[in-house]
Amino acid sequence: MFIDRARIHVVSGNGGNGMSSWRREKFVPKGGPSGGDGGRGGDVILIVDANTNTLIDFRYKRKFVANNGVSGQTKNMHGQHAEHTYIKVPPGTLVKDADTGEVVADLTKVGQQAVIVKGGRGGRGNARFVNSVNRAPTFSENGAPGAERFLQLELKLLADVGLVGYPSVGKSSIISVVSAAKPEVAAYHFTTLTPVLGVVSLDEGHSFVLADIPGLIEGANEGIGLGHDFLRHIERTKVILHVLDVSGLEGRDPIDDYNKINNELKLYNEKLATRPQLIVANKMDLAEAKENYPRVAEYMKKLGHELYPVSAATGEGLPELMQQTAKLLLEHVEVPEEAEDTIIYEAKQEEDFTIGRDGDGAFLIRGRGIERLVAMTNFDNDEGVRRFQQLFKRIGIESALKEKGVQEGNTVRIGEMEFEFRT
Repeated sequence: MFIDRARIHVVSGNGGNGMSSWRREKFVPKGGPSGGDGGRGGDVILIVDANTNTLIDFRYKRKFVANNGVSGQTKNMHGQHAEHTYIKVPPGTLVKDADTGEVVADLTKVGQQAVIVKGGRGGRGNARFVNSVNRAPTFSENGAPGAERFLQLELKLLADVGLVGYPSVGKSSIISVVSAAKPEVAAYHFTTLTPVLGVVSLDEGHSFVLADIPGLIEGANEGIGLGHDFLRHIERTKVILHVLDVSGLEGRDPIDDYNKINNELKLYNEKLATRPQLIVANKMDLAEAKENYPRVAEYMKKLGHELYPVSAATGEGLPELMQQTAKLLLEHVEVPEEAEDTIIYEAKQEEDFTIGRDGDGAFLIRGRGIERLVAMTNFDNDEGVRRFQQLFKRIGIESALKEKGVQEGNTVRIGEMEFEFRT
């Protein structure tokens, strides 16, 4: 089964807690603090795997959680870093943030990696807080929490050549003749419900990947028919083979078909309109096709296109078409993509935290730094609490709360911590 879209949930590992301990050895006076640091939590990393060609594995497993770092130990022994969690995806996977739609990564080459969420930093042991003022700190840090996010994965086939055209024009028949691919072939619309890839091998030792894109119809750019499900698979192809049924036995005019399909490609993505095309006149074994061919060829000539007569039923013209396709691929020069919009960023100092009001009237403090400080503070240790209070004042949260009108005894929330405000 071909699956080309998936939604997954990824969670990185928490950092290991720092250790609070003391060196106690015979004949070693004033041993001092000896608590080690916690290990770093594992990252979640996407990696492109050559042996993966669909996203079907994500139908059965959609949540990926990395391991946590190991806590620090006595005698200044640091905890072990957690191993990273690798998720295999096929070449051509576009990764988006499911909540914002932002493109996180575009993975096209085998072995390419993208760190999606980083593991939390390990907490520091009490040995790390020794200074000239405090020679015997009793507190240590908890590990920083990991991150999580929901991702939307979209697969765009990495084929060199794409076959496009209305349903039943013979695309599946063509790819079954020129490659080892065996798509379903039948005399009804939308026989091909999933893209089919085939490798075309030529006598000179050259080869290329040909994709049979399911039939498009008028309005495909708006999602009609198979629409958006498969239009995106054409975006990465270098050359397009536009297949026409010149026999007209389906009751459609091949010239009208040509204009409608090109219009759909243009409406979906302007760049597709400039992609090299070879116009293929299929079903030339039929008498109706031979009658229509001169008219269609004359029309294409006016547009500057050569029409290639072929018959998928007999194989006529297909070797020459594949040779011409290979020649066009060799001449193809990849145009670097340019940003469609120019975004100008104005430098400004970001606020370290924000203060708002919760539904029950409590003061709600948000900010990556302060929330991480709360998560890494051990509130069961009096010295750790005092350190938190000092930092609370130093970074200006207490004065900011007073400006917001906080009163003695009001509830203040930071992350998962809740306390009463006292001066």
